[in-house]
Amino acid sequence: MNEERKKILEMLSEGKITVEETEKLMEALTKDQKESTEIKDASGTKVFKYLRVLVEPKDKGGDRVNIRIPLNLIRAGMKWASFIPKEAQEKVDKVLTEKGLDLNFTNMTKDDVEELIKTLDDLEIDIEGKEKVKVYCE
Repeated sequence: MNEERKKILEMLSEGKITVEETEKLMEALTKDQKESTEIKDASGTKVFKYLRVLVEPKDKGGDRVNIRIPLNLIRAGMKWASFIPKEAQEKVDKVLTEKGLDLNFTNMTKDDVEELIKTLDDLEIDIEGKEKVKVYCE
């Protein structure tokens, strides 16, 4: 437990603050800590570091899946895509289009990759009532 939390709890135990005040202070402390860990670019836009994929089973016996992928791995992978021969890139683009994904890796820019990452954020899929898949960035 960090020092700020200890101090707040000490103040509560000494009767210097109420439970409601303690709750407000703890919430403010949590909010401040969260904001201080966020990374922002030069324009003030939040920069995501991880892609999180959670699979929650509906029934108790199912397995829970929790995947955390560094987005720099995806960003680096997009740079490596430039080394794929043009003919192979065209085939990949064609197959993706046939599958309903309108992505063109041949002409993809850094901004396109960031837009793709933003699009993935806060995605939730219910799979036939059996599992719930959540995808978000953090």
